[in-house]
Amino acid sequence: MTFLKTVQPGLKLFQTYPKILNVPLRRTKYYTVYSEENKEKFLDEAVNRSFFLEIIRGLGITMSHFFTEPATINYPFEKGPLSPRFRGEHALRRYPSGEERCIACKLCEAICPAQAITIEAEERADGSRRTTRYDIDMTKCIYCGFCQEACPVDAIVEGPNFEFSTETHEELLYNKEKLLNNGDKWESEIASNIHADYLYR
Repeated sequence: MTFLKTVQPGLKLFQTYPKILNVPLRRTKYYTVYSEENKEKFLDEAVNRSFFLEIIRGLGITMSHFFTEPATINYPFEKGPLSPRFRGEHALRRYPSGEERCIACKLCEAICPAQAITIEAEERADGSRRTTRYDIDMTKCIYCGFCQEACPVDAIVEGPNFEFSTETHEELLYNKEKLLNNGDKWESEIASNIHADYLYR
């Protein structure tokens, strides 16, 4: 059985009995795959689709947060929790007997990188040393916590209070009386924070 016929120009290259192959000899239409016009259309479609997808994604994120609890609080009527290691306003502590803890070793003054602490001391009749002057310039303080880490008797601490804004510079120059008053005011919170963090001290 003959499977091939004579090739004629413009006709089919192969004709089989039964017909299996049908390969055209000549093409009547030609297409330019990467023309400039097609490139521009492709880029426009890609940009439009990407922008549309980003808009849909942004709307999805917005809707997901719309039904969740807010991450903010209504400050100052609501206040968030503070870490026991929070470093706020400075305070000088006392012993339960009322005696000052500070022994005028001046380690806090020596270690302060901002040189914000000024201490003057004198010796008492019983041989112990106590401060006659303990000043902290709160405008210089960088709240690094070195002073309370260096103190051997936990006398100088940074308490939980962070709401001590003032209208004048002079109000941020703390003296010994101001620091002791802060310690008396926040002693319960300071003691509980020190106890909660005692494993790491």
